[in-house]
Amino acid sequence: MARVIVIGGSFAGITSALEARRRLGKDHEVLLISKTDKFTFIPSLIWVPFGRRKVSDVTLPVEPIAAKKGVKFLHAEATQIDPEKKVVTTTKGDFNYDYLLIATGVDIRFDAVEGLGPDSGHTQSVCTPSHAEHAREAFEKFVKDPGPVVIGAVQGASCMGAAYEFLFNFEYYARKQGVRKKVDVTWLSPEPFLGHFGISGMLGGSTMLKGFMKVLRINPVLNADVEKIEPGQIKMKDGKVLPYKFAMLIPPFWGAKVIQNSPGLGDEKGFIPTTDSYQHKKYPNIFAAGLAVQVPAPFKTKVAMGVPKTGYPADETAKVAARNIAALIKGQGGRLHEKAFGKIPGLCMLDAGRKEVLIISNHLLKPRQFAIMLPNPFGDPSKWVFEKYFLWKTRNGMSYLP
Repeated sequence: MARVIVIGGSFAGITSALEARRRLGKDHEVLLISKTDKFTFIPSLIWVPFGRRKVSDVTLPVEPIAAKKGVKFLHAEATQIDPEKKVVTTTKGDFNYDYLLIATGVDIRFDAVEGLGPDSGHTQSVCTPSHAEHAREAFEKFVKDPGPVVIGAVQGASCMGAAYEFLFNFEYYARKQGVRKKVDVTWLSPEPFLGHFGISGMLGGSTMLKGFMKVLRINPVLNADVEKIEPGQIKMKDGKVLPYKFAMLIPPFWGAKVIQNSPGLGDEKGFIPTTDSYQHKKYPNIFAAGLAVQVPAPFKTKVAMGVPKTGYPADETAKVAARNIAALIKGQGGRLHEKAFGKIPGLCMLDAGRKEVLIISNHLLKPRQFAIMLPNPFGDPSKWVFEKYFLWKTRNGMSYLP
């Protein structure tokens, strides 16, 4: 009997654990280790600050989902991995593995810019449930005493879609609260042009977003390189100073601390170098999925930024990695299944405050043969429907569904 350990209980982690279990049957053990015992539909956290969602609306307990499908669950934090001894060290002991699937997510680097973040800095975030709830308190306070607003991302960030969603939702709810006319809104981004998204943009996207910004009176500041953030002002490296009463800035992401604490396993930022089968380039019994995977940016920009790996890419890489582990355990020979990260389809529902933009392409990264951005100015049903679908799928352990 082989033991497969999956580290991480979010999109890639729970999907890969359930897929490994489904493909392996009951003859082998699948152990899911996660530092959180709850699965959160992270894309919906952009609604929490505005009261459209509560964190509890988009959260599921992991253990019942795992138990229902025969996956063992350990609520503990993995602190180190020894790939030579094949041991995972956690806050609740050491565990040997035959195969390891790393879906640890990321380490949020608020320390990348002085004054960044809600914990020890001055800006808001929607990267975690607690940060989204903190942003809700800040928004409620802001409505009572409005002023300049800065929303976007700092240099090195990769999750640009969430920042755009927050921007347009903020604009909508500021209007709904009757304070928008009192507020100057600035979009701050390391992107070289609007709609780059960390994927080199899509045909027509920049023009569309320029139109949105003009109509909604949002001032874009691009190629933004932040020096430091002080109470009430953001100082840029070019000498400009942006005042703010409310600011939400997405930080850079690094690989999880467990990878940074495991010499030789990841790169200098703690991401896992893999082949297109998501197998570690040095250790054939280790795979990675989701944000843990090393994806070098295939573009050059004046200010550093990364490639988005959340959502659909996380789910797809998890399925490929789990499929390949099962094939190796079963001795099914032949070449491992491959799906190059850049060739994963681009599928995104960008919520824009009771409006939406659907982003669809045959490849996430260039070259692409098909790419389109479809605006829907009359409503935003797509993300709402997908949220309900994905929570239902996850609650019932149906990882094989798209």
